[in-house]
Amino acid sequence: MHYLVTGHTGFKGSWLILLLNQLGHEVSGLALDPQPNSLFEKAQLSNSLKFDKRCDIRNIKELNNCIQEISPEVIIHLAAQPLVRKSYQDPRETIETNAIGTFNILEAASKLDHLKANLIITTDKVYKNVNQKKGYVESDHLGGDDPYSASKAMADIVTQSFVKSFPKVPTAIARAGNVIGGGDVSTDRLIPDLIQGFIANKPVLIRFPSAVRPWQHVLDCLNGYVVLIDQMLKNQITGEWNFGPDEKSFKEVSTVADYLVKSWGSGASWKTDENNNPHEAELLALDASKAEKELNWHNKLSFEQTLDWTLDWHKSVEGGASALEVTLGQIKKFRELN
Repeated sequence: MHYLVTGHTGFKGSWLILLLNQLGHEVSGLALDPQPNSLFEKAQLSNSLKFDKRCDIRNIKELNNCIQEISPEVIIHLAAQPLVRKSYQDPRETIETNAIGTFNILEAASKLDHLKANLIITTDKVYKNVNQKKGYVESDHLGGDDPYSASKAMADIVTQSFVKSFPKVPTAIARAGNVIGGGDVSTDRLIPDLIQGFIANKPVLIRFPSAVRPWQHVLDCLNGYVVLIDQMLKNQITGEWNFGPDEKSFKEVSTVADYLVKSWGSGASWKTDENNNPHEAELLALDASKAEKELNWHNKLSFEQTLDWTLDWHKSVEGGASALEVTLGQIKKFRELN
């Protein structure tokens, strides 16, 4: 099967390229340039692709031309402006990329003759956050106080509308939460900030240490996407689907930081950032029971394993190991788990 991954030069996209390759699929990508020192660059993932296109999804003409040339059988749409803090700095780019860009993907996909499935990736932040302790379910109300959350809720609603209005291709929505793993170099994210601080032997500033997040390894999340697409291809299913860890992985940011400081050892430390930071949700989690029951999907890694695998990846690569080989090794190990 020929897959197109939008946003393939990013953190999740890079892992997804290799996972799909290992499952025997042909993969193409469409995205902006990768960030410096990214997993995509370190693992030379352009060599793993049929097409490696640079395209801004806000440019509908350019996007149509790229997608027509690639002519995929399955699309996984990951491309986005993914950062909450950046959305405050540039709300227009965030909304145009996440909302209008997603509509452009839907429209371009509808013109393909051989497309069999289209999976749109949004986020746990599409839900109207009322700081409830239990995870949000797919039928809960959508919302978004910050520009990023609002833009992804827009993308989610646009997709639902498109599916109902133009039901040509089986299209589903996957909502995932706080995904971590080796190779993430995004700014203003906890794990990359901690790793960079540890390497530099400097205390890491943490904005909201008491905030609770669901911590999920990138492979558990991506495995959910793969399982969902398999069912889309076999049974033409659509709808909205949550992929998140169980409540044992709902932990405070400070708990994650303390665990990684202890595991890293000498030179690792953190302290609270006392600056006046933009608002972020204190508590946000997903209930993935629908995917567990109807797709027979489940998380394979515990909270501790998720952190251990992430730290092991970075220690190995910082120690001189090949980023490609370390990533492939973790994918192989993950696939062997029940």
